[in-house]
Amino acid sequence: MGSVDHVREWVDGWVVSRGAAPPVAEPWGYTIRGGLMQSPGRHVLGAAGDAVREDDVRKVAESTRGLDLHLKVFADPARVVPWLGAGWEPYGSGDYLMATELRPAPVPDTPDGHVTHLWSRGGVTRILVTDADGTFAARGQVAPVGASAVVDQIETSPAHRRKGLGSLVMHTLHAAALAQGAVRAVLACTPEGRLLYESVGWKIVAPLTNAKYVGTP
Repeated sequence: MGSVDHVREWVDGWVVSRGAAPPVAEPWGYTIRGGLMQSPGRHVLGAAGDAVREDDVRKVAESTRGLDLHLKVFADPARVVPWLGAGWEPYGSGDYLMATELRPAPVPDTPDGHVTHLWSRGGVTRILVTDADGTFAARGQVAPVGASAVVDQIETSPAHRRKGLGSLVMHTLHAAALAQGAVRAVLACTPEGRLLYESVGWKIVAPLTNAKYVGTP
């Protein structure tokens, strides 16, 4: 995947997946307006890994005064957090940016006692898996944008884990993205999700530092 701009592809797909405003280009990356009370927007550094510069992180951190604005930096928190300064609250330790090349592969059968629901709207394909009674079991969605797609909001109910539902969701979303012309995909994940994604062929691109501006006394 070499020179692919994974951060830009994640930004472009994420705004489609979440129905956010188009990203605004900044000297250091992108600003996205989401419109939620507890998350009105987020700043995303355009670089990743060793290419992330201290000056850029400090610049965006010092210029942010909007409460509950989020900052995403695809680099090791041990490097990034000391650059944030007062008013920033880190969260989500152990998160990562991951990527994969999409290739045709069989989609697993839905396990006995479960039902798969699949639909697309606004360029986003969603899968919902329930039990036979309609109780939530697992879900996820994918937003293809050109040659790349963002996989997003993967979730499995604790009562339905270790039944192969995560693999079913991921392979279904891979197939949906391929059908819409994507050849690769990116996502931002938690430590728990990382194990699932690695099991279906995803690889880490960079660590992810998350922070929210909470203000100073």
